[in-house]
Amino acid sequence: MDIKIVDVAKIANVSQATVSRVLNNNPIVKPKTRDAVLKVIEDLKYVPHAAAKNLRQQKTMTIGVIVSDIKVSYNADIVKGIQNKAYSQKYKVVICDTQNDMEIEREYLRLLTDRSVDCLILVASLLPEKEVLNVAERGYMVGLVGRSIDHENVFSVHTDNVKAAKEAVEHLIAQGHRDIVFLSGYANAKDSYDRLEGYIKALGAHGIPFRPELVENGNFNETGGYAAMKRLKGKGAVFTAIFSANDEMALGVYEYCNEAGISIPSELAIIGVDNDRVSKYLTPSLSTINQPKNDMGSLIADKLIRSMNGVFDLPRVSIVESQLIVRQSSEFNRA
Repeated sequence: MDIKIVDVAKIANVSQATVSRVLNNNPIVKPKTRDAVLKVIEDLKYVPHAAAKNLRQQKTMTIGVIVSDIKVSYNADIVKGIQNKAYSQKYKVVICDTQNDMEIEREYLRLLTDRSVDCLILVASLLPEKEVLNVAERGYMVGLVGRSIDHENVFSVHTDNVKAAKEAVEHLIAQGHRDIVFLSGYANAKDSYDRLEGYIKALGAHGIPFRPELVENGNFNETGGYAAMKRLKGKGAVFTAIFSANDEMALGVYEYCNEAGISIPSELAIIGVDNDRVSKYLTPSLSTINQPKNDMGSLIADKLIRSMNGVFDLPRVSIVESQLIVRQSSEFNRA
């Protein structure tokens, strides 16, 4: 039988929120209630017996962070924000790099959910919503960066990727471009879908037909961006601008253009996303969408730590502002 948190709550005659607080060692729960809930947990084998015993002990003061690819500066900056906030509150951080592999992500999730950590943060997670909800249903506090899921144990921080992408593409359109490529990230990333949606909305708002052949996948890395350019040129696609779903893929576009003698921005305009540290030092400097990555990491860590320490009136979803930064790579006006 698949035991869920609602079953524990019903038998213990408490709310699901109370069960979650017991599972997270929240001090607000009265000792008598805590003991009653723990007994039901053990009786139902809701979690492994060893884990249930551990719930009676002190918190580990450790946060588990699962990140899709630590080499990507967007992820690295978010993790740095998490670390800084956690360390300031005397928490340790365990970082697991999944290398964009969903099976590796699942393995790390199983490893961390043996109660060796107090909560989990997933950065650019590839896991389906159902699997994240399953972790939350088991009583773990979960933080998400880049997406949101509706559950009382889940907090999330993200930007409005649809709005930001639409603004970036409309900037290119204002420069006279109509044949605009969208470089997406890896297939399961919600960021990619949202930025594609913004791209399509911008085209539609200006009466420009959507052309599927101008959408290519670059896997959110420099090598992928270079390979995407080769595929676009190989199939004879005609375009004058690129909206890249992150700056790392834009670096690959720069490399291809340098080798092929394509001038940026007079022959090809480019806008990226993330405002990576190197973007302003490129020649020409890269137009991009700035996301407050360090702040996003700090905010999600702060939410989880405060929640575990008895603060329950926190907003579960926080949308932070992004900003289009126009630099040299998109300034050439073709009109």
